[in-house]
Amino acid sequence: MQSILVTGATGFIGCKTCQKLLEDSFRVVGIDNMNDYYDVRLKENRLKQLLPHTNFKFHKMDIEHLNALDGLFLDYDFSAVINLAARAGVNYSMDNPHVYMSTNAQGTLNILEMMRKHEIKKMVLASTSSLYAGQPMPFNEALSVNTPISPYAATKKAAEVMAYTYHYLFGIDVTVVRYFTVYGPAGRPDMSIFRFIKWIDEGTPIELFGDGTQARDFTYVDDIAEGTIKAVKKVGYEIINLGGGQNPISLNSLIGQIEKLLNKKAIINNKPFHKTDIKETWADIAKAKEILDWKPVVSLEAGLRNTVDWYLQNKEWVKNLNI
Repeated sequence: MQSILVTGATGFIGCKTCQKLLEDSFRVVGIDNMNDYYDVRLKENRLKQLLPHTNFKFHKMDIEHLNALDGLFLDYDFSAVINLAARAGVNYSMDNPHVYMSTNAQGTLNILEMMRKHEIKKMVLASTSSLYAGQPMPFNEALSVNTPISPYAATKKAAEVMAYTYHYLFGIDVTVVRYFTVYGPAGRPDMSIFRFIKWIDEGTPIELFGDGTQARDFTYVDDIAEGTIKAVKKVGYEIINLGGGQNPISLNSLIGQIEKLLNKKAIINNKPFHKTDIKETWADIAKAKEILDWKPVVSLEAGLRNTVDWYLQNKEWVKNLNI
């Protein structure tokens, strides 16, 4: 039975990836620093779902701490590392760019150094569609992404190129997966779908930055976790989009679908469009289909229904979360 290290294990994508790995009979070691970028109670709730699995071990640990990582890598014989630990959120990266650099870039370097030292040859590195700002759609992996427009995107680019360096120098096999607007049950409360559902249900005005015509390639979390696990295969060094692969959906359309599911009308408070935001995202997923034999299977309609159902079932404690 192979052991896989998942960093950021209590995160939205991390928890779902751990669950699917455990279902596939892997041993999983999860680490997370449980930071309070968003309400830690959501992370604690996810962790409770993982701890009963006998093949799951958790360590509260920060990838910025090299000595702690060294001890971890001495204790386990990992067959692969799935690096999902990151500081997320484009807008907050404007306020605190240093922590994004120390986690997303330096933290990834620390993981790569441990892999080199302990001779672990496979990394899956989570990256972002935010790198494609200003590029023609649909976004293809061959596009130049050398002009990131946020510290978040810049630090993700730094992680990608450092991973390439370790692939070139030390033969580490790397799959970089660029995620496109991931959503689903127990999602991140700083993301639009979580907020929109909660605010529409409560009658709280939605803070909508821009006029709502901006559009996203929404991707359901189960599909993302499945693609992430498929990315553990040997590829050399590849960057692969994981996205919905369909025409992007506007935020106005998204709000309309949530209104129907909740049978409530949104109150919208428009605010100026963020300079760091992207007007539209749309993934070209041909490479994922070819290399990983992956494509999303959950439609936006089904995914939103699942997400709204989760919210309604957990409404009593979700209403107290800080978002």
